[in-house]
Amino acid sequence: MTAQSVCAVIVTFHPSANMFENLRHVFAQVQGLVVVDNGSSSAELDPLRRESLSLGFHLIENRENLGIAEALNQGVRWAKSNGYPWVILFDQDSEITDGFIRQMLGAWELHPHRDGVASIHPRYYYPETGIEMMVPRDSEGGPILPMTSGTLMPVWIFDKIGWFASEYFIDFVDWEYCFRIRAASYLVADSPHAKLLHAPGDPATRTIFGHTFHLSQHNAIRRYYISRNCIPFYSKYFRSFPRWVLSGLYGQFKDTIVCLIAEENRTLKFRSILLGTWDGLTGRMGKRQGI
Repeated sequence: MTAQSVCAVIVTFHPSANMFENLRHVFAQVQGLVVVDNGSSSAELDPLRRESLSLGFHLIENRENLGIAEALNQGVRWAKSNGYPWVILFDQDSEITDGFIRQMLGAWELHPHRDGVASIHPRYYYPETGIEMMVPRDSEGGPILPMTSGTLMPVWIFDKIGWFASEYFIDFVDWEYCFRIRAASYLVADSPHAKLLHAPGDPATRTIFGHTFHLSQHNAIRRYYISRNCIPFYSKYFRSFPRWVLSGLYGQFKDTIVCLIAEENRTLKFRSILLGTWDGLTGRMGKRQGI
């Protein structure tokens, strides 16, 4: 174990066959790997179990879906208990490029205030087109609204500001922790050379009456959590970061309107948006049954 030993944390949920290739690419670049499965079936877990024995990574099997935040916490705790100073977090469908981990650590080494850096983020690219995803960045270079996948973090930050917000279950988990880092006066950094291939949601375009809409196509369950979790998130950080919060609110408002105009299953999604908004206003958090 060295000062730059990295343990990867991959969260799986009904993993596809393609996930195993992504997993092997990650494992080849890190010193340790823990996979946290969130309630997949026994048939889906069997290949993971075989791969774990073959490659030698640790597998945590949750009997139910505990949410992305709690699964990440489980993985980070395992890495921390095994002495790893760094963790890097991945979704199961994210694909790294050659030299990814080296480039991420290099960004930390070259940062003028590296002792205060609490998370480092790559550049995000759509896997189908190779086009870079535009993410707003602040003056220090770090993304304002990043994704969890591809995030490199020193383990000490969890002792300083706590764990991921498990009550969010899914959605806004990454944004909330990033804002919490900034609120505690630590830094969010950017790696200009590390490329992560990742497509959030199931993006598509649709033209209606001559207008082209860019669709995220989140399902009704995701629409519920997005609508619910934005309320405590924006309420918590509005006073500290009003410009960033207003920017996020504007982007989310546009995405919701586009969803209700151009996406499929609009009635079901509209119901989920209303339910999520109500639960957010009344403080009902955690996993929601019956959506």
